[in-house]
Formats: sequence, structure tokens, C-alpha cells
Amino acid sequence: MSVLAHVFEAAGLATVVLASMKEVAERIAPPRTLYCEFPLGRPLGRPDDAELQRNVLTRGLGLLSETASVFDTYPEIIESDETPLSCALPPRFDASLPPAVDEARGLRAAYDRAREANRVTAVGRAIDVDTIESALDALHQWAQGAPWKEVALPGKNTVAVCHDIRAYYTEAALELATAPAGSRSVEAWFYEDTEAGKTMMAARAALEAQGAPFGFWFYMAPGHR
Repeated sequence: MSVLAHVFEAAGLATVVLASMKEVAERIAPPRTLYCEFPLGRPLGRPDDAELQRNVLTRGLGLLSETASVFDTYPEIIESDETPLSCALPPRFDASLPPAVDEARGLRAAYDRAREANRVTAVGRAIDVDTIESALDALHQWAQGAPWKEVALPGKNTVAVCHDIRAYYTEAALELATAPAGSRSVEAWFYEDTEAGKTMMAARAALEAQGAPFGFWFYMAPGHR
């Protein structure tokens, strides 16, 4: 939306962006932005809260009178109300392996059960399931400071590879979870609780620090992370 705002403005249409990801909006800098710290997918806040939604729209539309670039922040913060994912992760088995590789290996049985039950999988956009460990090893090396041009990532496309790793974990987790979980709680579990998610974020930060191309590292994880 932030990019489209520039396109519309160039065509003579005034825009206001209701941004849920602050860092992305700040980087792309649309002319008028109202940042709302709400759960993704809820740009106007809580469902069925007409007064709040009206206030958000009123504050956003009020920015149309601004001629200079403006970045406003809605004063209320709304936390996600999804139930956290409850999924036990395997303990360390082989201390000689990078933590994420050891973890992924421990989840393989759960992934295989899930795939056998559903007979479909989201893994395979860039790498197959047997390559997950090699990909995590490459991410681990990047996270430890290895030059990104010298460590080959299986599948080469960082975005697609990271998608496959996250899909692998999601399918294994849903096989092990003790209760249903929403997409945002699964995302939080992956990036905040798993060694793979932490390794992915560390690799992403290391690539940025090394000056790798923006498109090579930024979309390895959701922009708000």
C-alpha cells in the first residue's frame, strides 16, 4: 500500500496509508501515514468496535489536509487476542550440529506424519524436505558472520527457501500442537521460540550488515519483524 500511495499521488490522487508495519512505512515513506499498532489483518482495530474504527478513520482522513509528508501514530495499542501455539520442541540430541539443524531433524517424524495424513505439503517451492537441514546450516553460517557470497544456500532464492523452512515447521507443529492455533500465533512461535526462526532472523540481520542486496535478505521474514 505504501508503494501504491506514491503511484496514486503521482497521478494526482491524495492518499492516506493505514500502516501496520512501522519500519516498512518509514522506509517507503508514503506522503501521509497513520501508523496503527494493531494485529496484522485488522487495520481498523477490534472487530465490531464501531467507535474505535470511526476514530481511526477520522484521524486518518484528517491527514488529507496536510501538504507536507506526515507520519502520525494512533495512540491506542491493540495486542493480538489469538491463543498462543502450544507445541513442545525436541530437546537437543546431537550437540555437534547447529541448534537449528538438530531441531529440524528432531521434528522430521512429526512432519512425515502430517504429510502422510494430509498427502499434501507447502514445502517444495525452492527446496525439498530432505534439503531443509542443509539450508538451515547455510543460514547458521551466515548468522555466524560467514560471507554471504561464499556460503551457498540450497535453492538460492532466500525468500522461497525461508518459506519452505517455515512451512516445514508449521506442518510439524500443527501435528504436535495440543490445541488449534491461528496464523499469527504460529508465526510468533516460529520466530520467537524455535532455533530455526532465531537463526533465520540472525542470518537476515547479518546479511543486512554485510551489505547484501535489500531484496536478498529483507523478505526472508515478514516485514514487521
